[in-house]
Amino acid sequence: MTEQDLPQSVGGYLRALKEAKQGSLEEIARATRVGVYQLEALESDRFSELPAPVFVKGFIRAYCHHLGEPADEALRRYRSLTAEPPAADRPPPPRRTGPTWIGSQVFISCALLVVFGAGLLAVNVAFKREPKAGPPQVSAGRIEPSSPTPSPLVSIPPVASEGPAPQRLLVKAIEPTWIRVQTDDLRAQQELLAPGTTREWTAERRFLLTVGNAGGIEIELNGRPMPRLGESGAVIRQLELPQAAAAGS
Repeated sequence: MTEQDLPQSVGGYLRALKEAKQGSLEEIARATRVGVYQLEALESDRFSELPAPVFVKGFIRAYCHHLGEPADEALRRYRSLTAEPPAADRPPPPRRTGPTWIGSQVFISCALLVVFGAGLLAVNVAFKREPKAGPPQVSAGRIEPSSPTPSPLVSIPPVASEGPAPQRLLVKAIEPTWIRVQTDDLRAQQELLAPGTTREWTAERRFLLTVGNAGGIEIELNGRPMPRLGESGAVIRQLELPQAAAAGS
């Protein structure tokens, strides 16, 4: 099969390679540890159902590697479909003359981080000054840092802290997983974990997690294994650990 005979879409290109090698999605899923659902979405060019582009490129590389084919052509087609030029060929950003940055995703992300950080700092100061008082009210339009909504897939029993002992979070990746961990001192770390990778964080009071693949990690909090966060491919946003004990318990 020549390159001219292959379809132009990324999914069609990958399917053609798979059929030429007489492979199957189940074999590729077992070898690459990428879920069958994600592979089906990739073959159908349903990129809106997939994680961030960095994950999609990783899926493409793993798919081609299993079939013994270079990933360059598949990645080129993906960049062409998503209008993303190769890193070496990207032109310098145009000179801007007006406030066009208002709609920029980067600006929005930074603004949210600033608002979130300011709110969390206010909670921390109030907590130190008035330990018996409830958390301060945040004005409308701001993110409430003290009560993130966990995914409905997660059911984690509350863990009560005893004294000033620090919190210890241990994460082990069993599948490729992107994770962002923010400790109570406002420092945040994010990383794409490969299978078998183990990371550890400590905090005085809590952690705030965002996970791109809920079924791809195992978690221990203060030496205690936690329940599974969710299925492979599920996204968990702003999960607070340890969770506050319910009133009256």
